Amino acid sequence: MQIHKVLIGATFALGLGLVPVLAPAPASAIGCFTGGAAGAVAGHYAGHHAVMGAIGGCIAGHHMKVLERRKAAAAAAAAKNPPPVAPTPMATPTPTPTPAQ
Repeated sequence: MQIHKVLIGATFALGLGLVPVLAPAPASAIGCFTGGAAGAVAGHYAGHHAVMGAIGGCIAGHHMKVLERRKAAAAAAAAKNPPPVAPTPMATPTPTPTPAQ
């Protein structure tokens, strides 16, 4: 009976130790919900293929959102570091005429 209690305690401790390892990673479904909804509607009207439309819309929506974020990040980086101002060309001095001797 004593071994049974130790075995249950060890199993419980091992289970608690593995919870962080087995926890799912957070999903990054940016653009998937809106794209999936639009794709489902389009697929439904295109011959009752709502599920296939939702899958395609999710993929397309996610891709478009990633491109939008990249473009926004590039614009923010460009605004943060403006290009250097080109120096203005210096005027060449006009030669003064020398008096005739």
